Amino acid sequence: MDSTNIQKIALFKGKKIRRTLHQGEWWFSVVDVIEALTDSSQPSKYWTAMKARVHDESQFQLSTICRQLKLEASDGKKYETDCADTEGIFRLIQSIPSPKAEPFKRWLAKVGYERVQEIENPELATKRTRMLYKLKGYNEDWIEKRMRGIVIREELTEEWKNRGAKDRQDYEILTAEISKATFGVTPSEYKKLKGLKRENLRDHMDDFELIFNMLGERATTEIHRTEDSKGVKKLRADAKAGGDIAGGARKNLEKRLGRSVVSKKNYLQKSEDKKRLGK
Repeated sequence: MDSTNIQKIALFKGKKIRRTLHQGEWWFSVVDVIEALTDSSQPSKYWTAMKARVHDESQFQLSTICRQLKLEASDGKKYETDCADTEGIFRLIQSIPSPKAEPFKRWLAKVGYERVQEIENPELATKRTRMLYKLKGYNEDWIEKRMRGIVIREELTEEWKNRGAKDRQDYEILTAEISKATFGVTPSEYKKLKGLKRENLRDHMDDFELIFNMLGERATTEIHRTEDSKGVKKLRADAKAGGDIAGGARKNLEKRLGRSVVSKKNYLQKSEDKKRLGK
C-alpha cells in the first residue's frame, strides 16, 4: 500500500503525531515524537543535535532507522519528512531522557499495535511466528528446526556485523559462500531450482536441508569466534570453511542414502506426497 494513501494524525497528551501507513506498517514523524516527549519549541534542531550526540556516544547513526516519507505540514502541503516505524520510534525513545517515555510506549502500543510488545518481549514474536507456520501446515518438528535456524542465523549475522561486514552486499556474498560449499549452489540458484521467486528459501527446505544449512552457519560462527576473524576477506574464507564442513556431512549422507539431499520440492510438497502414497 502506498504511503500517501492513508495518513492520520494521532494524539498523545494533546500533541499531534503525524503518521502514515507505509508497506503495511505505521510510520511516525520523528520531529512530532520529539516535540511530544521533550516539549521542545524547536524539535528539528533537537533532532539534529540528538543525532550528533548519539553518534558521538555510540557510533550509531539514528538516521538509519528513518525513511523520508511525505507528510502534510501546517501549511497544507506535503513534504519529505523523517519517519520511523514502531521499532525505530522505540529505539528513538531510548535516546530521549523524558518522564513521558513510559506513557508514550503504552500509547505507541495502542496506535502501533503489537510491534512494541514484541520489541520489549521477543518471545511474543516467536510465538506468533510459530503459529503462522502451523497455520501454513508445517508440523511441530519442522517448526522447531526452523525456529532454531532463525536463532543460528541471527547469531551469525551479528558476528558479521561486529567483524567488518558493512552492507547487504557483504551479507549476500558471505551467505552465498556458505550455501555453495554446503549445497553446491548459491541461494539464488537454489531458489531457481525450487521454482521460487519472492518466497523465503528456508521456508521451502525440508528437514535435512534445514539441518545442513544450520550446520554450515553454526560452524561458520564458531570459526569466526575461535579465530577472532576480522574483515570481509577473512569472513568469506571462514564462510567457505564452515560450508565445507556441512557440505562434507551432506555428501556422506547422500552416498549412504543413494540420493541427493538438495531437492526441487519444498517440505510441504513432500509431506503431501507422502500422504497421497499412504506413508
